[in-house]
Amino acid sequence: MFQHCLICTDFSDGLYRLVEFVPSLAAGGLKKIIFCNFVALWEEGEIPRIDEEGIEQARRRLEKGLTNIPEGVEVHIEVMSGRPSDSIPKIAKRYHADVILIGTPVRSLLQEKLFGSTTATLTKECSTPLLMLRPQLISAYTCEELDLRCKHLFRYLLIPYDGTAASNYALERVKEYAKQAPDNSLKQCMLLWVVSEGGRRELSKEPQLQQAQDKLEPVKAELEELGLQVNTDVRVGNPREEILDTALEFDITAIAISSDHKGKFLDWSVRSLAGDLMRSSWHPVLFFPPQS
Repeated sequence: MFQHCLICTDFSDGLYRLVEFVPSLAAGGLKKIIFCNFVALWEEGEIPRIDEEGIEQARRRLEKGLTNIPEGVEVHIEVMSGRPSDSIPKIAKRYHADVILIGTPVRSLLQEKLFGSTTATLTKECSTPLLMLRPQLISAYTCEELDLRCKHLFRYLLIPYDGTAASNYALERVKEYAKQAPDNSLKQCMLLWVVSEGGRRELSKEPQLQQAQDKLEPVKAELEELGLQVNTDVRVGNPREEILDTALEFDITAIAISSDHKGKFLDWSVRSLAGDLMRSSWHPVLFFPPQS
């Protein structure tokens, strides 16, 4: 699905382990991989300065894991000082990255407002798709499990769809990337429409369920024309809970979403489905930043 990937790690998120799995990432279709790390400024003394020794140590740590790079695959390492949220979009642009892998810290909505988050900032300011991964899972995988995960990062996408602007945008981006997907990348999609539980209990949901299924059929056909295997499901319930349950039941590798407005995704005063999924999902979340 993607071919140029920027992997950001702070050495506490487990993502640095991926340097040892470049062949596995390449098997999943990646042709250019950039690993980046940011070293805090050296603040002993009156004037903060760049920690050259820390940068060199981080670079050596990443380079040490690079072995058996497949022919035809480019690997680059970027280690620098500065704010990650400022530098990551610039690095992505320089290397023409079409996806950014980043860890998602477990934080509440209030904690994000008070302390900030690199991931939260990137969802608002970066135009490159973000694949957000739980550090706890990456750290806990055995080598065998991580090898398989790297090969199948984008194999089976769950696309929550309800006809809104955000779901249509996510769908169009998936279709766009599917047209140029490498052979071993995106294979399958699950389209999920969740009908809210709200409304009068005595009224049947069957008409709404049938209407949703009817609207999914042409969307399914569009994806099938791209050579993808497509499943559909319509459920009644809480959207976040039903999306997470579906991801578990159907062996999903990532949940593909977008948001209605840039900046709303993690707005502390607005409960957004996209933000709730990013905070609560243990599955990788593929977020397509909406156009400004």
